[in-house]
Amino acid sequence: MNITVIGSGYVGTTLSACLADLGHEVTAIDIDPEIVEQLRAGRPPVSEPGLDELVSTHSGDRLRATTSYEAVDDSDVTFLAVGTPSEADGRIDLAGLSAAAEALGESLAGLREGDRQLVVVKSTITPPGIDEIRSALEQGLGDIDGRVELVTNPEFLREGTAVSDFQSPDKLVFGTDSAWATETLRELYDPLVEDIEAEVPVVDTDPETAMMIKYANNAFLAAKISLANDLGNVCKAFGLDAYEVMEAVGLDDRIGERFLRSGVGWGGSCFPKDVDALIAAARCEEYTPQLLEAAVDVNDRQPERLLGLLDQHVDVDGKQVAVLGLSFKPDTDDIRNSRAIPVIDGLRERGATVVGYDPVATENMRERLPEIEYADSAVDALAGAAGAVVVTGWEEFADLDAEFEAMAEPVVVDGRRIVEPTDGIVYDGLTW
Repeated sequence: MNITVIGSGYVGTTLSACLADLGHEVTAIDIDPEIVEQLRAGRPPVSEPGLDELVSTHSGDRLRATTSYEAVDDSDVTFLAVGTPSEADGRIDLAGLSAAAEALGESLAGLREGDRQLVVVKSTITPPGIDEIRSALEQGLGDIDGRVELVTNPEFLREGTAVSDFQSPDKLVFGTDSAWATETLRELYDPLVEDIEAEVPVVDTDPETAMMIKYANNAFLAAKISLANDLGNVCKAFGLDAYEVMEAVGLDDRIGERFLRSGVGWGGSCFPKDVDALIAAARCEEYTPQLLEAAVDVNDRQPERLLGLLDQHVDVDGKQVAVLGLSFKPDTDDIRNSRAIPVIDGLRERGATVVGYDPVATENMRERLPEIEYADSAVDALAGAAGAVVVTGWEEFADLDAEFEAMAEPVVVDGRRIVEPTDGIVYDGLTW
């Protein structure tokens, strides 16, 4: 099939590259000429395991990039994968997505007689927002007698494993209003389903319900992590190891073992934004989702709890502290809502000199927080430090025993249970 993908961020680039890998002809459209040039040169604009290989393999062949909407004229399906950032009150900002939908509609207004076009919203928007995007598309289209249909197909990609998540999905969710749209999406994903030995559940529903599934999915996982963190804090107060407790809890098949690792909290582009957006949308309907609000509150408190443990071992005023890990999770350079940000802010408020290190996210954090120091390696960050906090669970931090012992004051507070305590350091774990 001929596919266009509007928006080349994490979701759009992964989608474009993976669809090309399935054998589709894909054109990525982005308003940023630098991103387009990167894709044309075979380089993805984001860091994601496996994405470099896919983009370099298919760029210039089945994967092309442009700033022009002209490519949609020959497409069977166009995906909208434009970002929907959060506003101050938690609601999502639909301005960019609406502008893209209107521009797409204007490009499709000249659709050839007899042709049909499927427009798929891949961006995450609350169910009430779908009408706004549909209206923007129709405003651009004018009247072409219903030959363009807007549907939703939410993504369930985790940063750090986005490519493998696309290639081995837990489920596919199609939000459509017609049998033709559903069959078109099934045809689009047929090469993927055929490649997977296990059957992939396909959920056929309406556009609004499909998006609510996405929000409910992320809200449940965020709440599960916050509950694990809350229970972990209780375990710490009792002098118990939360990991030993939750390992046993996870054996219950009603609960499951995943997302029970307690620590300094969740971040990234999905959980914070989606939970905040769902809370805000519910409030607009005069409902207060108290459990979701509590999940956010627990998450927001974890960085300060980490720093409180550090305070018990060392007065950091006027001293150097190493922050190990700047991305919100391993295997990505994304710092959006990273727990390192409130940790760094808290250290600076305490008068500490902060030295940050991350294997891939240093430059992104330097743009966000240019006022702190950055090291080229964990070894350099620890040299002369009076304390270290582990904020991101990069595996390389597990092999720093000698470097920790050589610190000016070998105090390590671990927020991700990566470091093994040794006799040569003062070690404290956040929930163990």
